[in-house]
Parts: sequence; structure tokens; C-alpha cells
Amino acid sequence: MRRLTLRTLRADALRLLLSSVAIVLGVAFLAGTLMLTDGMRAGAYERAGTFDRHTDLGVYAGRSALPPSLVDRVRTVDGVTAAAGELTTTAGVVGVDGRPVLGVALLAAIPTESALRSYDVVAGRLPDRPGEVVLDAPTVADEGFVLGGEVGVGGTTGVARPYTLVGTVDVAGTSRDIGGPFVGLVGADALAVSGEPGYGRIMVAGAPGVSGPALADRVAAVVGGDATVKSRQRILDEAVEDAVRDLDQFRLVLLLFAGVAVVVAGFVIANTFAIVLAQRARRTALLRLVGARRGQVFRAAVLEAMVLGLVGSALGVTLGGGLAAGAAALAPRLDLPVSDGLTLTARTVALSLLLGTLVTVGSALLPAWQGTRVPPIAALTAAAGQPARGAGRVRLTVGALVGVVGLAALAGAAAVGQIALVAVGGVLTFFGIVLFGPWLVPALVRVLGLPLRPVLGATAALAVANAARNPRRVSATATALVIGIGLVSAFVVGAGSVKVGIERGVDARIGVDYVVTGLGGELPARLAGELAARPEVGVVHEQRSRVVDGVELRSAHPALVRRTLAGVDSGDVADLGPGSVLVHRELAAARGWRVGSTVTVAGRPFRVAAVVTADGPTSPRVPAGHVVDLVDADFTALYPGERGHLAEVDPADGVSAAQARAAVETVVARYPTVNLLDQAAYKKSLTGTVDMLLAFVTALLGLAVVIALVGVANTLSLSVVERTRENAVLRAVGLSRGRMRLLLAVEAVLTALVGALLGTALGVAVSAGTVAFVARLGGGFTLVLPWGRLGLILVVAVFAALAASVLPARRALSRPVVEALGVE
Repeated sequence: MRRLTLRTLRADALRLLLSSVAIVLGVAFLAGTLMLTDGMRAGAYERAGTFDRHTDLGVYAGRSALPPSLVDRVRTVDGVTAAAGELTTTAGVVGVDGRPVLGVALLAAIPTESALRSYDVVAGRLPDRPGEVVLDAPTVADEGFVLGGEVGVGGTTGVARPYTLVGTVDVAGTSRDIGGPFVGLVGADALAVSGEPGYGRIMVAGAPGVSGPALADRVAAVVGGDATVKSRQRILDEAVEDAVRDLDQFRLVLLLFAGVAVVVAGFVIANTFAIVLAQRARRTALLRLVGARRGQVFRAAVLEAMVLGLVGSALGVTLGGGLAAGAAALAPRLDLPVSDGLTLTARTVALSLLLGTLVTVGSALLPAWQGTRVPPIAALTAAAGQPARGAGRVRLTVGALVGVVGLAALAGAAAVGQIALVAVGGVLTFFGIVLFGPWLVPALVRVLGLPLRPVLGATAALAVANAARNPRRVSATATALVIGIGLVSAFVVGAGSVKVGIERGVDARIGVDYVVTGLGGELPARLAGELAARPEVGVVHEQRSRVVDGVELRSAHPALVRRTLAGVDSGDVADLGPGSVLVHRELAAARGWRVGSTVTVAGRPFRVAAVVTADGPTSPRVPAGHVVDLVDADFTALYPGERGHLAEVDPADGVSAAQARAAVETVVARYPTVNLLDQAAYKKSLTGTVDMLLAFVTALLGLAVVIALVGVANTLSLSVVERTRENAVLRAVGLSRGRMRLLLAVEAVLTALVGALLGTALGVAVSAGTVAFVARLGGGFTLVLPWGRLGLILVVAVFAALAASVLPARRALSRPVVEALGVE
């Protein structure tokens, strides 16, 4: 029986080829993910100690920074050869053209002691004294800086000042490669640029032969306070742990998408085996008549699935290596720490082979069991084969109930306040489609085929009849598409809704022409004052806030404050000025405040000018509506050190937007850590991440859609074999070769279009539940349907189905009519 099974595999190799493609693609995604993330893990271990090659101990700050004087005290400890303070923060670099270099720059304090220097110098040297700077080699090359020349470097403390470029370093692929420039200064300069009161840690090099634990005890005695002394091994272990923790989260995301691809492949495999075993019904019956037992036939089918799964999985591991290599080539652009070369482990190979084989065998069990149920005598008749059975009443009833419960869960997610209901509702709705599909999918095929009949006539009628003749088969084919397209549609609708919500939020909260934002940090302290001093500028408002005793205090500008208010309960917002405040309704009710009341804020008395309401979000650390708005001058007087991340700027009366922008650019050019944007550019900067995430998710889910479309081609090809004589009769009575191709193309398009429509509907329902839940929490998000992108999904599905019909049509036309008429 085993030899017969292997011969059957060889004989039906072409029939099972497309099924094996589904296995190959699904396993390739899984294997590629494991190879890529294993390579990233190896890279994390390799680079964990990049900047601690000579560090024996580290003193880490607790609640407060480590003062420079502490570095000097640590140097005096017996057994310490060298000690240096280190901090890492953000900064900005001014290019040779006088404009800030794009990208957030990472600023690091570089030790001047040679015993602690661990940077790889490409050219020149590391800084030895104040006024000197090193940059990463790519930034120097891209910007045209030269050794010995000046480079402007600035932070949140003020304008950029010139430093002499003394060298370039290589930080690519390390924790200090964040996509922008790298700036290295000596400790004193780094503190001055960043405005930090002290260092984040102190690196210590011990003398040769000194015991590590003993040295750590002596350093800890000097440090005291809440600082922590860590050994070299602990420093390395924690660096690896941080890197691996982020990597594990990234791996989980990729594996989730790989799981989707494998599940879709399972649907394709199950459908393929159901068709192939049905077409072998007479052969199976003959085996039964000559003595093969039903269990033997079943085991033979399972063995066939096992061999196919093993071979397909092996090919998938090979293809996965190619996918991982391509991803690794793109990794530097995505700032992913992939090591040189990919990491292929026995665990990856074993897991991929095992999962691919198990999925194949598991998908083939039900078709194999059903294929052995046909009575031998009945199977030898001319009508042998698996009848085109629909779904039973029990299945349809259960499917309808499950679908209704799923839709109810999606609808109730917002009311109940449980995001888990969205996931449960989506899964139940999908299973409802699966169970109810043998009735729903053929019905939709017939509906979609109605507009084609007046145009294509009998060809369209035949295509509809062929697509709907086997309800379970067309349902399984379409359902595979529902998964991938459903997820893509959910992300497309969700991303579109988030983008519109962000843009509406900007329109509501930003009522000016221009905004100045900090790049990775707060705005410089003197920036707002310099902007306000320009005569071309009429309004300058730096958004700042502080939470004190359960109340959020916010800076406000009288000319802009109305844009964020939903209403005024009492008083007049126009009365807001120095010495007065706006109190939000919830806080006023809780404290018994009303218009004219004197309230104490941070120890100073203020008069309540108005009680107002606002729709915008508040700090998560305070109850909703516990907000007090003060004018900028009063907020600055109370908290002069509080900085914001955004400043709003409007032109002065009679000044054009272009003139005001030029004036603002003159000021901003001196601060490389800020960026000037108009409203459109500011919206784009906020929504750019959403677009990037959507592209990433769509690319990952695209493989699942491809596998589902392989299922469409697979089903069509096997159906062509099944209808060989039927197609020959059609050609004999006058159906042209072009019409035959059109017939199969319409059949493929109808099947794919039904799957795409159901998937899109499922994705929209899931997004609607998610957006409703988010809107309940606050933030002003509403469901927005991006019709253009949803339409594009359907168009792509149609064209992909047309492509999937090419090979089946070629196969249907490859045999001469007379020969095809003789096929039984």
C-alpha cells in the first residue's frame, strides 16, 4: 500500500503542485521569521557590550542624576584606574548650509580617559577637551563636514554653538544608532548642551588584579544615596535583556502574521485534498474491491499528505532563507540589529518541518475520511465521484447563530467597554461565515453574476453555474480569501479612521498657521521669547502643562483658548488674563468654585473668569475635567523651568503668511532641535507613522492573500480536470477558445470577488467595533471608510483572480477535442 501511495503521488504530482505551493509559502514565512529574529538575537548579543569593552563597574543614577563632583570622588577610590561620567540624550546638528540636519541626533558624553574609550574611530580621534566633537561617519560624508572644521551643535538649553570636528566614529547597528546623526562631546560640553544637571551613569575601570566585588563595595560606599553599582557582567546581561525583550515583541508580531499565512494554507490544502480524493473515487473503489480495507485507504491518504507536507515544508525552509536574507538586507534602513549572516538553527528547521507537516496532515484528515465513505459498487458507476452536496440544516443553523453572536459581540464592544469582545466577535463572525458559507457563497456568486448575463450571455450563465455547482468547494475557496482580505481591510479602515481622528484633533486644538515642534525633546527655553519678539509674529503660545495635587494646570493664550472649548457654562472667556483662570466644569463642581471665586494655584490667588467644558483629553494622572487654564505669563511665573514640545505661531495683523514664516525660520535656524511646520505638514508628521505601520502590516498580510489566490487557481485547475469531457462538449458545439478562457476567468473572478467582499465586510465590522470602543474612551475618533483603498483591494483581487485563471485555461485547451471527449 505504501508503494501504491508513492506511485499515486508521482502520478498526481501536477494536481498537488499548487497545494504544495500553499505549504511552501506558509512555511517560508514561518522559517524566514525565525531565521531573521535569531539573527537579530545574535546581533543583540554581539553588540550588547559595544560601549563597555573596558568598563569593569558602572554606577547608575537613581531618582536624580549623578553630579560631576561624584565622578571625581569615585576616581579617588582605591583600585580605580579611571572613572568618567556618561549620559545619552537628544541634540541637533546644523549642516554646512546653515540648516538643521534632518533626523533626531543622539548626543553622548565620551570619556576622555583612554582606559574607558570603547568607540571605533573611523578617521581622526575622539575629543580630548571642551570645544571638540565627533560625528558618525555617514553624517560627515552626507553633509560634507571636514575634519578641523566647525559643526554647530545645540540642545534644549539654547542656540547651537560651534564645535571643532576632530574625528568620525562607527556606531552603525549599535544602541546609539537611532537613524539620525551621532554627536560625541566631552562630559562638560554634553552637560551644557543637554541642560542635564548630571550624568546618567559613571563608568569605572579597575586596576589589574583588583577583586571586582571588593572594588564594587568600595565604590558603593563612596557613592551612597539611591545610586546602584553594577558589575560588568550585570551590565552586559541587562543590555542583552533589554535588546532581547524588544526583539521578542517583534518576533511575536511576525509569528502572528506567519500563523495567519499557515492557517490560510490549511484551508487551501483541505480544499485541494477534498477535490483530489473526490476525483479518485473510482480508483479508491477498485482498491476496496480487490481487498483494501477502509482503514488502509484512509492511512494511504494520510501518508500522501504527510509526504506532501514534508517535501513542501523542506522547500519552504529553503525559500524562507531567501525571504530572511531579503529582510536582512533591508534591516539597516529599518534600524534592526541583524548580525552578519542569517542564523539557521536545528530548532528552526525542525519546527518548520513539523508544523508544515502537521498542518498538511491535519487539513487532509477530514477529506481523507470522507473519501473512504463512498460504497465501492456505487463508486464504480458512471456517476462516480463526490456529489455536490450543500450544507446540512444543522450546520447552517449553527453558522447563523455563531455569526449573529459574533456581530453582536462587535456591536456591544463599545457599550460593555471590553476590547477583547472585538477579537471574540471577529473570530465568531469568521466561523459563522465558514459554517454558513455553503449557502452564502453560492448565493452571492449568483447575485454578482446577474449583471454579467446581459453582457456575456451564456458564457456568464455557465460560469455562474460552474462556480456554484459545488457549494462546499466554492465556500472553502472563498473563505481562504476572507481571512487575509478581512485583516487587510480591518487595518485599512482602522488606519484611515485614526488618521482622520488625528487630523480633526489638530484642527480642533491647533488654530494657527504654523507650529514649532521639538525633535525628540522639549523646546529650548528662550525660543518662545525670541519668536514673540519678532514684529512679523502676532501670536506665540508654547503648550505647557503640569499636574499639581490632582489638577492639570495648563498654559493658555487668550486669542487661542476658545478653539479647544466645547462650551462655556458661566462667565466670559474674554476675561481670561493675568491673575485670572478658566476652570473646567468637573473641577468647579468638585471644589464648589464659581465665576468670581478666588482660588489658590501653587500658592498664589487667582480669580475664576469662567467655568468651561472641553472635549479634549486630559492627563491620565488626573480625573476627567480637573483642569485649570492660566495665561502664559502666569504659568511661566509659577513654573519657569517647565517646557513644552510644541509652540503655536500666527502672523501679526497685516503680515502675510510667507513673511511670518521667513521671520520664524530666521529664529528657528539657530535651534537645531526644533522644526517649523505648517498645519498640513504637522498633520502629515503625526499620521506618517500610521501610514508606515499600514504598509508594514499590508506587506505581511499580502502573503496570506497570495496563498488564498493560489487556492483559487488550485480549485479552478482541479475543476478543469473534473470537467474535461464537459468542456470538450462545449468546444465541440461551438464554444471558441477565447470564450473558454473567458468562462474560466469569470468563474475565478466571481469566486475571488465573493471572498474579497466578505473579507472586506468582516474587516469593516471589526474596525467599527474597535473605533467605537476607542471613541468611548475619548479622543474624538469616528469610523471612516476609505472607499478608494477598499475599492483598490477589490480591484487587486479581481486582477489576481484573472491571473489565477490563466494556467487552468491553458490546461483546459491543451487537449484536442476528440481526445477530451473520450476521457472518463
